[in-house]
Amino acid sequence: MAELSTMARPYAKAIFDLAQQAKTLPAWSEVLSGLAQAVATDEVAGLIGHPGLTRSELGNALVEALPDADAPVHNLVRLLAENSRLRLLPAIYAEYEQLRAAAESRIEIRITTASGADDSIKQSLSAAVAKRLQREVSVSWDEDESLIGGAVIRAGDLVIDGSVAGELERMRQAVAS
Repeated sequence: MAELSTMARPYAKAIFDLAQQAKTLPAWSEVLSGLAQAVATDEVAGLIGHPGLTRSELGNALVEALPDADAPVHNLVRLLAENSRLRLLPAIYAEYEQLRAAAESRIEIRITTASGADDSIKQSLSAAVAKRLQREVSVSWDEDESLIGGAVIRAGDLVIDGSVAGELERMRQAVAS
């Protein structure tokens, strides 16, 4: 997976720079999402690498399937087809979205609680995390009874474990060492 993101990163960065200059970040998100979904379909996946199609023919066929797309999108599809990189589109989309989120100072976080939290707790916890990270947050909520109590907050690489199970584990490790 790391190899895919490494290969996808230069494409995503170039698209991001273009979209940022043109102030079309949301539009490119939609385009990349659609392209990533398209290459995952059986029809398109079957065309990629098909021995009866040259890279150029594949690029042209895909461009013809996108009559409403503008020239930069057509150029991207042709470039990816010519370089045998169409399969990278889901990774390019993911990398682009990370760049966009960073530029827009927003982050997606996942909060896992032992049991369902009421709306007032959800709002206060979301606000506290947004303040701590100094970003706009988009929160998804999960439940995991094994936490016993408290919550685990995941925001990118940051993990804040305020669960009873996490505290018990930390105490066990302290006693064991």
